[in-house]
Amino acid sequence: MLDNRTSFNKKGKGFLAFFLSTAVLIWLDQWTKRLAVAHLKDQPEIVIIKGVFELRYLENRGAAFGMLQGRQLFFFLVAAVVLAVVIYALLRMPFTKRYLPLGGCMVLLVAGALGNMIDRISQQFVVDFLYFSLIDFPIFNVADCYVTVAAFLLIVLIMWYYKDEDLMVFSWKRGEQA
Repeated sequence: MLDNRTSFNKKGKGFLAFFLSTAVLIWLDQWTKRLAVAHLKDQPEIVIIKGVFELRYLENRGAAFGMLQGRQLFFFLVAAVVLAVVIYALLRMPFTKRYLPLGGCMVLLVAGALGNMIDRISQQFVVDFLYFSLIDFPIFNVADCYVTVAAFLLIVLIMWYYKDEDLMVFSWKRGEQA
């Protein structure tokens, strides 16, 4: 019985850490977007490193790099699927040091998805403002950075850090993992 209580307390603390971390990252994303609106909208770009990096205001009504303009329902569905997968993973994942990197990736994914979703719901577009002029990369925002970093780290973790046995906790056929 003590093991179940300890496990429950550990999971509760893990969920709390997940939600607090996600809330902080969403706040940071929204704060940077408010700064972009206040200081960049209807203003010339701010050059940070000439020929390399600028701050430019853009209202993005599409997805990554402006694709799928005006497809709000699609974006809501994608965000809902991401949230459902993360909730499923959180419910199955042991809250141990081994899974801390994976938990961090989930925090980044959810914060990025919700950060942009807040924009889509509140104003029908996402505020983008970071621009790498050196490579003429599409303008993006902090939430986009979260999702990109999370996706990259997930690939690295799954390919080189976690073993198949580590990932069995997420299997639909949970009874076969033992």
